[in-house]
Amino acid sequence: MKKIYIIVMFISTLWFVSCAKWLDIQPESDVDKNILFSTEDGFKEALIGVYTRAAKSDLYGKELTIGTSEVLVQNYTIPNNDPLRYQQTKNFKYNDANFIARKDNVWKGLYNGIVNANLILGEVDKKQNLFIGNNYALIKGEALALRAFLHFDVLRLFAPAPVSNNKVDAIPYVTTYSNKSTKLSSVSQVLDSVIRDLEQAKDLLKIDPIRQTSYIVGYPTSTDTIENSELSDRNLFLQNRRHRLNYFAVCGLLARVNLYKGDQIKALAYAKEIIAAKKFPWTNRTDFLAVDADKKDRILYKELLFAWYIPAMSNTFNNEWFAEGNSGMYLDQEEAKIIYDVGGAGGSDMRYTQWFGSTSVGSAFISPLLKYRRNTFSENFSANLHYLVAPAIRLSEMYYIAAECTFGNDPAQALAYLDEVRQNRGIGQKLEMMSQAAFREVLIKEYRKEMYAEGQLFFVYKRLNQPIVGQQGAVIPVNQQVFTWPLPDDEIIYGQR
Repeated sequence: MKKIYIIVMFISTLWFVSCAKWLDIQPESDVDKNILFSTEDGFKEALIGVYTRAAKSDLYGKELTIGTSEVLVQNYTIPNNDPLRYQQTKNFKYNDANFIARKDNVWKGLYNGIVNANLILGEVDKKQNLFIGNNYALIKGEALALRAFLHFDVLRLFAPAPVSNNKVDAIPYVTTYSNKSTKLSSVSQVLDSVIRDLEQAKDLLKIDPIRQTSYIVGYPTSTDTIENSELSDRNLFLQNRRHRLNYFAVCGLLARVNLYKGDQIKALAYAKEIIAAKKFPWTNRTDFLAVDADKKDRILYKELLFAWYIPAMSNTFNNEWFAEGNSGMYLDQEEAKIIYDVGGAGGSDMRYTQWFGSTSVGSAFISPLLKYRRNTFSENFSANLHYLVAPAIRLSEMYYIAAECTFGNDPAQALAYLDEVRQNRGIGQKLEMMSQAAFREVLIKEYRKEMYAEGQLFFVYKRLNQPIVGQQGAVIPVNQQVFTWPLPDDEIIYGQR
């Protein structure tokens, strides 16, 4: 692959600093590969580096969660003066300089993470004697899963959906650390490679501590220690498995990828494995509705199979992107009511009441997003119910996948899957039997309500080849030029497409 500039950032000697949490260790310096991979700790540091790189603002720390992908599905009312410079993106002007810079950085950032995962994978088998316990399987499994995860999002952004064209040359699937070009693979070939990596990762992660009965998902606070064992392991590397691509996260990703590919049988099997495990509890209403910020769970933390730990989240998300008033991104209050069906069955939807505020701007009312707000007195997790994380894979998505894959043969069961999510969000009214077309419309609406400002809705529209429903009833027709971001110019110039 040409013109992918590699900056390998790894972690220095902070590993054993007193009281430091594994999550809080940040890359600080370049480390020679031969030195880095001479110890087990070096492999751990390299793995941390991939997660940390992916959590930067050009990737899942903004653009691929609350940022560009959400702007494209018309989820924000952009201020008239457009201080963040996303109006042209909202209008699908892919020749706009700001959009070009952002999408090129996404491409480079994702491949940078892939390169670093490949560095680990290129060394781990040769150094098995360095590892103690199950750390070899954990590190290799996570590195494979990261490589697959990042490639899959490159594909979803920069190539047509399989439902449109699965034979066209798409992106390079890079499996080695090399300065040689990797030729393009077709959409179907990339998906096969992603699935192959994930299936191998799943097999390696069978020994994942998160699968143990004693591993109980909960909040990392002193008041929740009876119900939570995620921090109980003395080995920092084995704590907080949901902040990494653990066994269940890999199963969830396999469900997502197989659904994107069109293999509903496998997608359903992986989704049902997670549902049947009952590892991830639905969020208690008392936690979701708590008045005190330090006791409040707005992002439904216990339901996250995998989340990106983002130390800079409060500043990037709340002080910049969702700034007070109408100086950042917000939603017109009437639009928010329409999305959540506040005038109908959604009047009791806790997502609307807890995620959206009400602020008057002149004679109008806007709904600022509160979903990522924290206890402002402290960013330390001990003063909040959970860490600074952005959702990556949710329990509810597994119910949506199960519903979609079940509707054709058992529509009643499919609606039951959707109703279970809705009931846990405060909606008591059950769905009535409907046609396939109506079900698809309801499913898309449920994704929008559940994953607002999480970066997934764009891919739902794309996978289903459905028009984007904008604000004030506007409908953006299906257009693969909208759904497929242009490759960076460097890739085109150097003959990749």
